[in-house]
Amino acid sequence: MNPILTIVVPCYNEEDVLPYTFDQLKGLMLRLVTEELISKESKILFVDDGSRDRTWSMIYKETIKNEWVRGLKLARNVGHQNALLAGLFAAKAVSDCVISIDADLQDDIEVIREFLLKYHEGYEVVYGVRKKRDTDTFFKRSTAQGFYSFMKVMGVNLVYNHADFRLMSRRVVDELERYGEANLFLRGIVPLIGFRSTEVYYDRRERLAGETKYPLKKMLSFAFDGITSFSVTPIRSVLIIGILSFVISMVFGVYFLCLKFFGDTELGWTSIITSIWCIGGIQLIAIGLIGEYIGKIYKESKRRPKFAVDLDAFRSPISIHERVEDEYIQRSIQKLPETN
Repeated sequence: MNPILTIVVPCYNEEDVLPYTFDQLKGLMLRLVTEELISKESKILFVDDGSRDRTWSMIYKETIKNEWVRGLKLARNVGHQNALLAGLFAAKAVSDCVISIDADLQDDIEVIREFLLKYHEGYEVVYGVRKKRDTDTFFKRSTAQGFYSFMKVMGVNLVYNHADFRLMSRRVVDELERYGEANLFLRGIVPLIGFRSTEVYYDRRERLAGETKYPLKKMLSFAFDGITSFSVTPIRSVLIIGILSFVISMVFGVYFLCLKFFGDTELGWTSIITSIWCIGGIQLIAIGLIGEYIGKIYKESKRRPKFAVDLDAFRSPISIHERVEDEYIQRSIQKLPETN
């Protein structure tokens, strides 16, 4: 029996690219069904991450005229990773496998066929890995490569040049749902889950329209979350720096005692101030890093839900569309926190 596939597409202010995305993914699904790689019951789930443009209205209209498309609207913008989780958790109840891809389709959708072939071979996780980064600017390419190298030094197991373009079986997503942490770094969590996995290589395309949703500020925040969510190496590094500072201070202490014993005790103001600033800087760095981890503990302890679904978005002035009873919506309703 052919597997039921759901392609999960998180969207945030993507009105410029959605018409192209609808058309391309619909054509892909038809080809995959014709080749008998997936079931006719397979769907494409667009998750609107609190967009401020016409993204949701376009998705809603597409669900009415396109049998392949389903939509899920979040009550507010919760970020790419949480929006992706909302789609994965909603889709897994009615899917044998799920594939996540960004709405701009810079990731080559044609390799989804290879994903499915690997799935039929028994692989439960298939990573889409970029062959090269020719489409990136020099700055983005350098920072991205630096990020992966730094994460490796920090002891975090990441698939090099892999973002969030991947296939996961239902069993893998079930295991992923057991990870209840607030700071869920998917690129690190998925390899941590285990199960049989493989990689498929592809060339990334230029963005068709619109602007990237990952400017420098978000990229830095994303990288920092990944480091602090998976590694205690920064804290250990501070400890090592502290030990080295102590050893150096002892050496200088002996040196200054020798100066005193030999009668040469004139010490410059600059050396004193430099020492104070050096030690003070190290202390501030240490406090800041410890504060980051305490902040993570604080967020985890509150156990806030990662997302909420805007159910009113599925009601149209024309009619209450039958897709309100859609299995994706019902799955999401089960995820909403109870109210007193």
